[in-house]
Amino acid sequence: MAGTMGIRILGISGSPRKSATQYCVQEALDSAGSLPGVETDFIDLQGADIHYCIHCDRCYKDKTGQCPTFTDDMAGYYERFQKADGYIIGSPVYNMSTSALLQLFLNRLRPLGVFAQNGERQRKIGGGIAIGGMRNGGMETTLQTINNFFLSNGMLVISGGIFAYNGAAVWSDDRRVAGAKADIQGMKSVRLMGRRIALFAGIIKNGVLDSGGPWSPNEIIGFETPEAMLEDYSKLRNRSKD
Repeated sequence: MAGTMGIRILGISGSPRKSATQYCVQEALDSAGSLPGVETDFIDLQGADIHYCIHCDRCYKDKTGQCPTFTDDMAGYYERFQKADGYIIGSPVYNMSTSALLQLFLNRLRPLGVFAQNGERQRKIGGGIAIGGMRNGGMETTLQTINNFFLSNGMLVISGGIFAYNGAAVWSDDRRVAGAKADIQGMKSVRLMGRRIALFAGIIKNGVLDSGGPWSPNEIIGFETPEAMLEDYSKLRNRSKD
């Protein structure tokens, strides 16, 4: 129906503990869900039993969209992942990259490769959130790893707004949720990215008009309001004169 999105956004928290990553992904999902006709789903990998992929390729031969080799928690994730139109993937920074838990999950999505042949993946949207304890603690490289997953699967990558090029980077100052909440700019990029993923997933799936558009330039570019967009562009112009 015109004016509604009719899409599903899946958030995935790749942290082995209940802390800032879960909070940030859920905030992004709440922002995505604020658009009309957007349904959200959340997978929390904390405590999940996931075996590492051994690249046996039995899933490619069976073409069932499931892993025939291991019986673990991944069995309950495949259908939820496949049904989503857009993805918000969050990870804490471990050695300037994603957590091992998130990598297990991403590697085990190989059985869904059977659906890539009909172009489904090329119609999906994704964005990353990285939460680091240090100010320059590897958020950029962690986001690059998440974005590479999207790119290697032919998906479209969404940033955290015009000033969050790779995605949403949050500095927790090693204070978990309290630290994430204190990073005003980081959390702004989290919420902007969640909303933009829902927006562009709807546009890709339905076209501009049937997704509720036309959308304002600030929402497409990645600003909360038109005033914020004009203010930031004004700052850029003044900076270029220095």
